[in-house]
Amino acid sequence: MITAVDTNILIDILEPDPVYGLVSKETLTRCLHEGTVVACEVVWAEVGVAYADKQEILKSILEAIGIQFSSMSLQASLAAADCWAEYLKKGGKKKRIAADFLIGGHALTQCDRLLSRDKGFYRGYFHGLEVISPGDFKTS
Repeated sequence: MITAVDTNILIDILEPDPVYGLVSKETLTRCLHEGTVVACEVVWAEVGVAYADKQEILKSILEAIGIQFSSMSLQASLAAADCWAEYLKKGGKKKRIAADFLIGGHALTQCDRLLSRDKGFYRGYFHGLEVISPGDFKTS
């Protein structure tokens, strides 16, 4: 089982977020026990910018957690473009940034599922992508 992880989950854990930090950590731990957890270059860049002066430390932390780097394929990029085009055709007033679509395209084409707090967005545009959110699993 390959799980792609979204930026918001990693930020929840690294900050830690008072509302989502613990449940995000528990859900990520469950995903790690079920297989491999990867993050595409967009996620690494988004998390990295928040820790610009500590990127080597951040890299060590993410690797220690078990997050692997996974480059996006051409197929993933084109899937992202298709979903972004669908969003724009539907008249999306708020211009979502390309990053959300790239993360979704990567998860859809290269992974089995996506761990994100933005479940509604990804389910709405990335048909067939299994999206799980913090708290979806019962932890012991």
